[in-house]
Amino acid sequence: MFFIRLLSRLPFPVLYAFSDFLFFVSYRLVRYRRAMVWKNLKNAFPEKTDVELRSIEKEFFKNLCDYGVEMLKLCTVSQEELGQRMVFKNPEVSNRYIHQGQSLLNLASHNFNWEWLLVAGSFTLPGEMDFVYQSVNSKFFDEFSLQCRSRFGAHGIKRDEVAREIIKRRHIVRNIALVGDQYPGYRHDKKYSTRFLNQDTVFFYGSNMLAQLTQYPVMFYALRKVKRGYYETTIIELSTPPYGKDSTTVIARYVEELEKLIRQNPSQWLWSHNRWKTRHLEDPNPPKTF
Repeated sequence: MFFIRLLSRLPFPVLYAFSDFLFFVSYRLVRYRRAMVWKNLKNAFPEKTDVELRSIEKEFFKNLCDYGVEMLKLCTVSQEELGQRMVFKNPEVSNRYIHQGQSLLNLASHNFNWEWLLVAGSFTLPGEMDFVYQSVNSKFFDEFSLQCRSRFGAHGIKRDEVAREIIKRRHIVRNIALVGDQYPGYRHDKKYSTRFLNQDTVFFYGSNMLAQLTQYPVMFYALRKVKRGYYETTIIELSTPPYGKDSTTVIARYVEELEKLIRQNPSQWLWSHNRWKTRHLEDPNPPKTF
């Protein structure tokens, strides 16, 4: 970890020069997941030409490599500098609830740089910050990412402990943050089936269930990269309670705003993961769309 922290103290120009090298190796030489990225882009945007898609693909890999060095920088970057690089355009949309003593459920997506968004939000937004995370197989990366995410006071909650932790911390005015666009990979995961980017897609139903459990207002953080190393997010109010037990308003609105965001800046979403698997077809009783 000492060596990682030492590298993290390199100035941004040096780190971005290294990102350029990573791009050349991953895109030109190793061709890291290019087949997966190309398949996802072709299926998501059948109306675009191959020339347009290649341009998106190339820009995506540049953003992915920048994300890697920015994640490294996150363990030492100062609060002041991160605050300048991650701008919240309309914090009043959510702040008014927190100032009234009302906790919020905040949904984000795998738009670059979602890690900076969480960490900057923990000191920019009023109230405490809880974030839901899924442990990964690498113990080193798990510990590293948790240290980075919590260095300004954010409180991590394991995905399997969400309900218990929410009840335990119910008297704390806070923002509960989670990224909701991953593939729901476990068979026991409750899923939401819908059309998304021209494809049959399943989403985690957990965000909708959390809204029903907490009865909190729900916000979506529409994040975009302005230029290299600089981001801004627009807060969109998705829904307010009450939510009935059969309501799918929260997850439906999330999918709607997420697709809108991706179409505006397609190279800024994480295309390298196997988002459209077929295992969900084995689920006999998926939640239905509204």
